[in-house]
Amino acid sequence: MVKGITTVVQVATIEVLDRAGSLFQALGFEQGKGWSLEGGKGAPFLAPLGNLELVAGRVPAEPSLLVEVTHLDQAYEIAQQWASAAGRKLTPVTSTGWNSRLFTVEVVEGTTLGFWESENPLHGVPAAIEGDLVVTGQKYAIVVARWNAVITDRLLQGSLDALLRSGAKREDIEIVRVPGAWEIPSAARTLAETKKFAGIITLGVLLRGETAHYEAIYNEVARGIGQSQQETGVPHAFGVLTCETLEQALDRAGLKVGNKGFEAGIAAIEMASIQSKLGGAK
Repeated sequence: MVKGITTVVQVATIEVLDRAGSLFQALGFEQGKGWSLEGGKGAPFLAPLGNLELVAGRVPAEPSLLVEVTHLDQAYEIAQQWASAAGRKLTPVTSTGWNSRLFTVEVVEGTTLGFWESENPLHGVPAAIEGDLVVTGQKYAIVVARWNAVITDRLLQGSLDALLRSGAKREDIEIVRVPGAWEIPSAARTLAETKKFAGIITLGVLLRGETAHYEAIYNEVARGIGQSQQETGVPHAFGVLTCETLEQALDRAGLKVGNKGFEAGIAAIEMASIQSKLGGAK
């Protein structure tokens, strides 16, 4: 039923209205459709979000008109230039008792606005279910290809590092070695169907230069792993590298740009936690 909220402020002259409007435009307010009637004039300035806040048990914040911004220091610079030219009062940026920073500016006589920015990094972030990077008594399986072992062994060490750092016990980690990437989906599916494991980590590498049917194999490997995850309900972390050269694969296995095995291990832990919170397979 409620569509919006508007605060109407009367100013002395149209000149003052235009001067105040210049501040709002400089700060990024959207100019609404104004009106002019019988010598009078109105100019709405729109913000993306409006709130009506009721307070009991303590003194409300001053002033009562508050504008939340995303870059307070930048807004202060704009307001400072405007206030200097308009001859209006401006207070310095100060910390508040509600975990924010605030400054005020007198827009017109009798009307002061407060501009504020929260110092809470989670302020305004929608609440969401997220996974915890902690392993508590869960079992994990790692399916790793032997082909290009110089790469896959590095990936395996990365996954083990992720699991052990997160609290997994060595005896709760099952490692299954398969000949190559092609065989990974079959082994992953067999492990997932046992329902013993909170997550399956799949590790392998495909090099375009070494495999003429590179894309066909990759598509089937990716499809098989995804299908196993969907049909068994057990999270599968995808750690199969697809690279042009051996050098690129080495870089992705911890040499230069992170270890894909470690990333896959972390993803498996997080997804297992999310699934547990959502009431899925444990």
